[in-house]
Amino acid sequence: MFAKTFGATTLGIDGMLIEVEADVTNGLPKFEIVGLADMAVREAKERVRAAIRNAGVSLMPKRITINLAPADLKKNGSMLDLPIAIALLQAYGYLDKAKCMDSMFVAELSLEGQVRTVAGVLPMAILCRKLNIKRFFVAKGNEQEALLVDGIEVYAVNELSELIAFLEGRKKLKPAVRIEQKSEENNFVDDFADVQGQFMAKKALEVAAAGGHNLLMVGSPGTGKTMLARRLPSILPKMSYQEALEVTKIYSIAGLLSRNGGLITQRPFRSPHHTVSSVGIIGGGSIPKPGEVTLSHNGVLFLDELPEFSKTALEALRQPLEDGEVLITRVNASLKFPSRMILVASMNPCPCGYKDDKLRECTCSDYEIKRYTRKISGPLLDRIDIQIQVPRVRYQDFATNEKAETSKIIRQRVEKARQLQLTRFENCHIFCNAQMSHAMIKEFCRLTDEAKQMLKLVFEQMRLSARAYDRIIKVAQTIADLNNSTDIEGSHIAQAVQFRNNLALTEKF
Repeated sequence: MFAKTFGATTLGIDGMLIEVEADVTNGLPKFEIVGLADMAVREAKERVRAAIRNAGVSLMPKRITINLAPADLKKNGSMLDLPIAIALLQAYGYLDKAKCMDSMFVAELSLEGQVRTVAGVLPMAILCRKLNIKRFFVAKGNEQEALLVDGIEVYAVNELSELIAFLEGRKKLKPAVRIEQKSEENNFVDDFADVQGQFMAKKALEVAAAGGHNLLMVGSPGTGKTMLARRLPSILPKMSYQEALEVTKIYSIAGLLSRNGGLITQRPFRSPHHTVSSVGIIGGGSIPKPGEVTLSHNGVLFLDELPEFSKTALEALRQPLEDGEVLITRVNASLKFPSRMILVASMNPCPCGYKDDKLRECTCSDYEIKRYTRKISGPLLDRIDIQIQVPRVRYQDFATNEKAETSKIIRQRVEKARQLQLTRFENCHIFCNAQMSHAMIKEFCRLTDEAKQMLKLVFEQMRLSARAYDRIIKVAQTIADLNNSTDIEGSHIAQAVQFRNNLALTEKF
């Protein structure tokens, strides 16, 4: 007898419908799964057989074939255990096929018959609604994640026997109810009020937050580079619902979503160790998974001690920084992962860290300094909008009783600037100035005559690339937005150039 039901898996950051077909015939007893399944899926036959037996159902030894369609798509993970079990019970005649046709099943099974949680439920729930499938069956613990999607009935199941009894009509199972999570107020422990001095660096971080610009800080050990970077999330604007849903989908697929399965409302802050591989940075694997650039989507990726990262890992950042997405190609598929994040990097000016330091002498030779900075290539630096030096904090800055500006106050200015940008780019599908294309710069950025003259002078004297030219205008536009100016003035261009031209590291280019 033949039967079919619906399951799902993930492809990139989206859900993918899997039609689970079961055929049971007389013949030499055998259980075979076909349809380009990986080892975890092929091993499902042992879990499913034991789970059905321990759920109180006895299956006659027969020839069983399970097909997972589409057959040319690689299937991975254990989320197909439950739909395989349901299709098999239908094929044996234990369950009514009509009662399962408007349902999707996603869960792992234990040998005992328990239903276990899996990763990636949110994109599968979105797929369920898109396909107008009415009922979505998941494990207890995944239901709140699935309930983030309106328009579908979500059922949380503890045991396979419980689900069988419900589908047979012997037991009632109520749809799960969303538990409203407490609104996550952004009460950050790290606040800019704790930072004394470093006015130039704090202004650069404000501009980076307001326009979504990448930032590099260079300075001696102990000047506060890491301290400043960790406070950047405290001044970023709140995520829109669409941004929050994108981040939650990514963390769902990566298996990093919290137990309550609520919507992630705080912007991600990722700080990988410098030993991370290029695959860890951009994602990959035989079944591609999101890397750090995707996990920091709509948030911040902080790379501390930038030259300590491998050159291949750093060069892999070029495409994500330029395109806002990562394209990973494998034999079976080409997948895109979003990567629109703010890159914040910090580094010492030399191996010992004290080049140009007024209090300590540098012990590095010119060769050692060049070797140390050579990992940071010109094309990578060209993609970083703001490049500043972070000097030592003066004693009078520590000793003053004057309170530094709080993150809340800075954030209010950032949110006003972002609101101007959202209005400006209302029909362009972008959120901030850093995401503007060259055509958008021509359309939206209005320079005064003074600004044009200054930009021409800077372009010729600094021998800027076309990319650097565009990025200076983008930063200047953000500075204008922070000053509530409709046009880009000469002072805005001057400040944008200062944010890019005071870095000794660029001399080698």
